[in-house]
Amino acid sequence: MRMTIRDADIRDIEGLMTLRREAAAWLQAAGIDQWNDPRTAAVALAKWEQDIAAGRTHVVEHEGAMAATITLARPDTDFWRPSDGLEDAVYVAKLITSRQWAGQALGGRLLDWAGAEAQAQGKSLVRLDCWRTNEALQSFYLHEGFQHVRTEAPPHRLSGWLAQRPAFVARHPHAKLTEARVRAHAS
Repeated sequence: MRMTIRDADIRDIEGLMTLRREAAAWLQAAGIDQWNDPRTAAVALAKWEQDIAAGRTHVVEHEGAMAATITLARPDTDFWRPSDGLEDAVYVAKLITSRQWAGQALGGRLLDWAGAEAQAQGKSLVRLDCWRTNEALQSFYLHEGFQHVRTEAPPHRLSGWLAQRPAFVARHPHAKLTEARVRAHAS
């Protein structure tokens, strides 16, 4: 099935927040508290708007419907240290797939796409952090070829399980995402 990936723009905010709310509800039903603190929603939305404006957030569409999103963020210095070689990686954040696409390897395909983006930028790694208590998500990343680097636990954060994989790793080469024409960013 053909899926396209494109830069997000401000018109995508509601669709992105719908994906996040859907993921939060699914996580809560699974007994995982990730993304369920109402106090963080406004902060998350503001950061997402900054990432969209900077061209770091992307959406995946199938037949015009939003199926997933990924942000290639700046290194989060609450977790990653200068000694890690901050500029040698792209940093995956807010990787969310619609529950409609569960089991279709869409998350893995997005991680492959992030690796290709890293290579295009001359970077050798794809890095991410995830919720320290979300062992199912950690297992997913390990299955996708990531290696656990360490776990950081700053008191003001619940994320901090850090992992990375070489940018050249492509676990789903038979199902690459198609680049769509980039829409101009709305302001």
